[in-house]
Amino acid sequence: MSVGWPGTRAIPAGLPCWIEVACRDESRIRDFYSRLFGWEYTARRDPAAPNGRYWIASSDGVAAGGLYQAGARSASGWTPQLSVPHTASAAEWVEHLGGQIVLGPVAIPERGSIVQTIDACGAPVVFWEAPPDWQFASAVPSTFSGADLNTHDGVAADHFYTKLFNYSSRQVGDGDSVDYVEYSLGRTPVLYRYVMGSEYSPDTPPHWLVYFKVEPARGTDATAGQALMLGGSVVIEPYDTAFGRTAILADPDGTVFAVIDHSRMLEDVGRAEVDDPYDD
Repeated sequence: MSVGWPGTRAIPAGLPCWIEVACRDESRIRDFYSRLFGWEYTARRDPAAPNGRYWIASSDGVAAGGLYQAGARSASGWTPQLSVPHTASAAEWVEHLGGQIVLGPVAIPERGSIVQTIDACGAPVVFWEAPPDWQFASAVPSTFSGADLNTHDGVAADHFYTKLFNYSSRQVGDGDSVDYVEYSLGRTPVLYRYVMGSEYSPDTPPHWLVYFKVEPARGTDATAGQALMLGGSVVIEPYDTAFGRTAILADPDGTVFAVIDHSRMLEDVGRAEVDDPYDD
């Protein structure tokens, strides 16, 4: 139920090891995700948070993500944190590869050290020197399932991340009408990169789309309906993909995220091709 790697206790460099979101209405957003995913919260002090307070969300007793009050320099949307062995070294490499340092490195009590950055294609990303025994709930219902980096410059993104982490990359789109790349560590996929197409406005900033796994018995459609009832919105109605039945949602702050039911992969639902959510 937690982040890890076969046969090791250390967290490999480049592995997503945390997710967090800056909230305009902190109390309302905590309530939204609590009702949608069943999360419980613990307050912690965090010198990197604008008001010094940081909420740890837990799923079945394991940390699943962080929420904090947004400040003037807060990244918008859900942002992943990627594991690094040394934040100071990571900061140097970020600048060497064309990125920018926003904050840090800074020590976080009981959580190691982080550095907040903007990558070479303009998307926010945090690098974290996490303690080796860090536990992060993932790959089970109501927790992190994956993340897409949505960018206008796939070449810059690929160069930045493959050089920084020695990811291997594989085109899983057709490379023309759909430029969608999988980043892997060894044979294990860890992240995806998508070049935004005509469905996005040209001035849409680079950003991450974080996916949360849903329980098959509950399903993507019911989860989308519940999000709507809780004051969120359905950005893209549920649709079928080779990875699972997916919906793009937004919380009451307007922060976009995705939910996915991996049990409803394309081959299981008998569709000839992936549904196009932008096809009218």
